[in-house]
Amino acid sequence: MASPTYHPIHVSAVRRLTPHMARITFEVATTVPDVGPDQYVKLFFPVPGAERPVLPPSLDDGEVLTWYRRYLAMPDAERPPMRTYTVRAIRPSEFDVDFVLHDVGPASSWAERASVGDELIFLTPPHALYTPPDDAEWQLLVGDESTIPAVGAIIESLPEDAVVRAYVEIGDPEDEQTFDTAAKDVEITWIARNGRPHGEAVLEAVRAAELPAGKAYSWLSGEASLVKFARRHLVRERTFDKRAITFTGYWRQGKTEEEVGREALATPPAPDDL
Repeated sequence: MASPTYHPIHVSAVRRLTPHMARITFEVATTVPDVGPDQYVKLFFPVPGAERPVLPPSLDDGEVLTWYRRYLAMPDAERPPMRTYTVRAIRPSEFDVDFVLHDVGPASSWAERASVGDELIFLTPPHALYTPPDDAEWQLLVGDESTIPAVGAIIESLPEDAVVRAYVEIGDPEDEQTFDTAAKDVEITWIARNGRPHGEAVLEAVRAAELPAGKAYSWLSGEASLVKFARRHLVRERTFDKRAITFTGYWRQGKTEEEVGREALATPPAPDDL
């Protein structure tokens, strides 16, 4: 596996996709490998009042520390806010990232006012989780608005004979998107939150859904509790094979990514509670 490296990136285009999502195109002077449709990278943002983020400590100085521990050891006044984002599409010398726009957080605030020429830093190579087995007869995708870029990229990568059911919770019906795909049997159910607690509406829809028969592959992402309860439902109540479920909490309600990361370093992994 290639060692992680930091690279500066510059905004080359900004486009509003929906009222609460913007696509930002970045120019990059290195080759970014395409490792899967839900591939993700770490982006580093400027601290308040700065034009560009401070480059985190070098990764090739021979110290026995992970890049993340070195990053956390930076002085608070210098440490650039870091967030994980899906790479929506990769082309030679550039890639797209779709940002959910909301009222809080350094990444969303930056994206709201981003313009051509703005600079960030990203950590490469990207990683991906989507791994449907060859014998899967259909796929189930479940998430919230934070997963729309990955859901879109997955659907657009599908072959003609793929069968997919997707359930995505959004805050506003105007944030629905359409995706071009060769697959002939794709159904996306958009569920508006309408003021309900995050994840409640999409979990209700999945529990009530009439799903296809046959061997399934499931991809569950988004807020951590949503993912936990969706996986629990599929395994306990629908007897899905745990080995054919990819799941990851993109974010945790009430916690920043740095807080979650610090907790993970200090706490051993929890056992499977299914």
